[in-house]
Amino acid sequence: MSASRFRRMFALMSLVSVAPVVLAISLSDLSNQEASSGLKAALEKGASAAVSKLGTPGGFLDNDRVKIQLPGVLEQARPLLQMTGRGQQLDELVVSMNRAAESAVPMAKPLLVDAVKSMSVSDAKNILTGGDTSVTNFFREKTSAALAVKFLPIVKGITDRSGLAAKYNGVMSQASKMNLVSDDQSTVEKYVTQRALDGLYLMIADEEKAIRADPVGTGSKIIEKVFGSMK
Repeated sequence: MSASRFRRMFALMSLVSVAPVVLAISLSDLSNQEASSGLKAALEKGASAAVSKLGTPGGFLDNDRVKIQLPGVLEQARPLLQMTGRGQQLDELVVSMNRAAESAVPMAKPLLVDAVKSMSVSDAKNILTGGDTSVTNFFREKTSAALAVKFLPIVKGITDRSGLAAKYNGVMSQASKMNLVSDDQSTVEKYVTQRALDGLYLMIADEEKAIRADPVGTGSKIIEKVFGSMK
C-alpha cells in the first residue's frame, strides 16, 4: 500500500471514530436545553394559573384552602367580641383581609417570571428530579422576601380601613415588644401578607402536581416531552 493511500485511510478511520463522540455531546446539550425549556414553560404556566385563580374577587375568600381567617388572638376572643356587639366588625375584617390578599397577588407574576428566567440548567435538572413540590420550594426561596415587600403596602392600604384592625395593631404592638406574639402576627398587614404568600405557594404546588400528573393535558409539547419522560 502506498504511503499516500495509507494516510487517506487513516484519516477516514479517524473521522469515523470521533463522530460518535461529537454526536453524543450534541445530544447531551440538546437534552439540557429541552429540560430547561420544558421546566421553564411549566413554571410559567403554573405560576400564571395560580396568580389568576387567587388574584380575583373571591380568589381567597371563596376558597377554604387559602381563605385567611382571623389572627389567632382575635379568633380566640371572637366569643367575647361577639357578645359585645363586634361580631359584624369581625366578619368585615375577614372580608377585608381576603380582599387585600386578592389585590396583592397579581403583583407576584413579574417576580415569579423573573425567577424562572434566572434559572440555570443545573437548577432545572435538580427541580425535575426533586419531588412534587420542588418547583414551589424554588419559588419560595427566590421570591418570598421580595413579594412580602411588594404585598405589604397594598395589604395595609386595605386593612387600615378597618377600625378593628387598627385596634388589633395597637394591642399587638405592645405584645410584640414583650415577645408575646410572633412577628408575623404583630400587625394585621403582616399577618395577611404572610397568609397571602402561603396561599400563593400552595396554589403553585397544586399546579405543579397537576402538570407532573398529566403533562399531556397542558397542551404544551415541550412540557409533555420533558415531564412525560419523568414518569
